Amino acid sequence: MFGFETQEVERKELSILRILSDSQEPLGARVIARRLKDHGVELGERAVRYHLKLMDERGLTRTVGRDGRLITESGIEELRTAMVRDKVGFAISRIELLAFRTSFDRKKRTGSVPINVSFFSRGKFAPALQAMKPAFAQGLGVSDLVAVAQERERLGEITVPEGRIGLATVCSIVVNGSLLKAGVPIDSRFGGILQVKNHYPLRFVELIHYAGSSLDPSEVFIRAKMTSVGEVAASGNGKILANFREISALCRPVAEEVVAELKEAGLGGLLLMGNTSEPVCEIPVELNKIGVILLGGLNPVAAAAEAGIEVENRAMSTVIEYQNLIKFEELMR
Repeated sequence: MFGFETQEVERKELSILRILSDSQEPLGARVIARRLKDHGVELGERAVRYHLKLMDERGLTRTVGRDGRLITESGIEELRTAMVRDKVGFAISRIELLAFRTSFDRKKRTGSVPINVSFFSRGKFAPALQAMKPAFAQGLGVSDLVAVAQERERLGEITVPEGRIGLATVCSIVVNGSLLKAGVPIDSRFGGILQVKNHYPLRFVELIHYAGSSLDPSEVFIRAKMTSVGEVAASGNGKILANFREISALCRPVAEEVVAELKEAGLGGLLLMGNTSEPVCEIPVELNKIGVILLGGLNPVAAAAEAGIEVENRAMSTVIEYQNLIKFEELMR
């Protein structure tokens, strides 16, 4: 019994640490409680204050000002290493949460969409834009709609660190969220590296299953320098980030309608929709299911990384209002 209670306390404290780690500014108990609720964790303001006191004593957080807290280096290290078993399957949980939080209305073109957030040093942002331009021009991302924030400004719930510029790219989970709201169940299988030949998707050469991963596959592949998005943009040959999903064959008409409406709103992402029960890019599909391949939203950012530009990515990180997005080409003016 006591072991279970200890685990529950640890999980709650780790949830609080995650909220604090996403903020460059001190947060009070009220704000933390509200953000925890947005992430599906029910913890009242008084309970948050109690846990913060315990974490202050352990050196995981520190008080700033009257009531605000910041995460310490010890807190960051705790977040990295604690409860690894709970992190297995973290990726799929993140997908489900962001799909649920996607409120984009395809008819009115309002509401929130899921985003990835990438941080560049100020001096490298202009070269990064140049490196990403061909990938956006060739439609290798989910959308050519982006958002930019300077240091200490926010992209959704993420605060941009000092000395950095933040770039938000639309995440492929926008398709999950939109299908979910249209009544179409979707099974997110894995993220992978997709080989492209003569502009046509050929086969997956690497993959990481969401259900067994504690990390976002796209972040892993970019960090490992396993993509060649720039080459694909230039010649139609190379390797890009892609995601594999499955839907029921009966839902195909609705899914096609949803995808078409998203595309009209500048939110693409669909690369290929297979036939019933047939393999897609050499990946077997279950009976009466359809395989769906979605482009990785971080493909343009991967092109910048390939050009030797340092970037810190937080894939599947938060949501942002659709109206706050602008065309990538506007950044080039």
